[in-house]
Amino acid sequence: MKIAILGTRGIPNYYGGFEQFAENLSVRLVQLGHDVSVYNSHTHPYQDLEYNGVKIIHCKDPESKLGTVGQFIYDFNCILDSRKRNFDVILQLGYTSSSVWSRLFPKGSLLITNMDGLEWKRTKFSKKVQKFLKYAESLAIKHSDYLISDSVGIRAYIKDEYGVDSSYIPYGSEVFTDCNSESIKPYNVIPYEYDMLIARLEPENSIEVILDGVAQSNSKCPFLVIGNYDTKFGNYLKNKFNKKNNILFIGGLYNQNVLNNLRYYSRLYFHGHTVGGTNPSLLEAMGSSSLICAHNNIFNKSILGNDAYFFTNKNDISELLNRGRINNDIMIKNNLLKISTIYGWANITEQYETLFIKTLV
Repeated sequence: MKIAILGTRGIPNYYGGFEQFAENLSVRLVQLGHDVSVYNSHTHPYQDLEYNGVKIIHCKDPESKLGTVGQFIYDFNCILDSRKRNFDVILQLGYTSSSVWSRLFPKGSLLITNMDGLEWKRTKFSKKVQKFLKYAESLAIKHSDYLISDSVGIRAYIKDEYGVDSSYIPYGSEVFTDCNSESIKPYNVIPYEYDMLIARLEPENSIEVILDGVAQSNSKCPFLVIGNYDTKFGNYLKNKFNKKNNILFIGGLYNQNVLNNLRYYSRLYFHGHTVGGTNPSLLEAMGSSSLICAHNNIFNKSILGNDAYFFTNKNDISELLNRGRINNDIMIKNNLLKISTIYGWANITEQYETLFIKTLV
């Protein structure tokens, strides 16, 4: 098959979850014998025309000059380019800035859209932006030939809201084995004697609820908050908890090996995401042998099952922390098994390949 992947800044990954997904899926599809192209921003650090057998198509991206408007122009340029390539399948990752151009996708290619999370529910957006995102969601559903949901919660939402079926294929990950306690020394923590979270510091990620619970508890363990706090909400949190000596705001950290080691050697890993599908950071925590405490919602529970502690408010957090020493090897082992089987990249790639073949028949 001749396959295109668009909707990301490009590969190799320098940015985030969808870029990591595009990199893993595209390389593995090439290994299975397919002709795969990934659209890259012309500003991407990687400027070659091929990456591990994947063809790279660079398109003009004015986001650095125009801001958000530039994302729409970049997607427009990618879609226009796709009209002259004769792709069998175009896999669109997300829809926020591309769905307004849906009518321009080539008619001879199957358009399959990974619907991402419920972007319009994110409280960081104004009511006007949320309204647009809901409209963009409806356009993506209307104009796509097939839909993919990376969470059973997203699949149920699309069915209930639009009466449309989608294929459930989760995000992928892998088991982390490169453990090295030396990598966590710069953070002045002792293995298994600190707790942590990694997230964008945004209200829908329950950061404030988690930290309220930490502050309310008797725990003296260091609590690492990893995420860029140079935002309005981030600065609010930093100021609110500045007198709690055990709550340490680390800032953004993007070295994957260091992040996984911090997860691996943590006592408890907190995951507060309330909006979205299969969140990559949750799978990475599972694959890093973290003992997880997650926000109690359908997205997280559908992935973790009974293999995590769950919270809905600060009292749940403080009660868990007040238990003293916390461990549960069964939860950790079960989550590792899920990563090596259900969420393994080989399995995810096979599911995508099967869907592509099925839709082309």
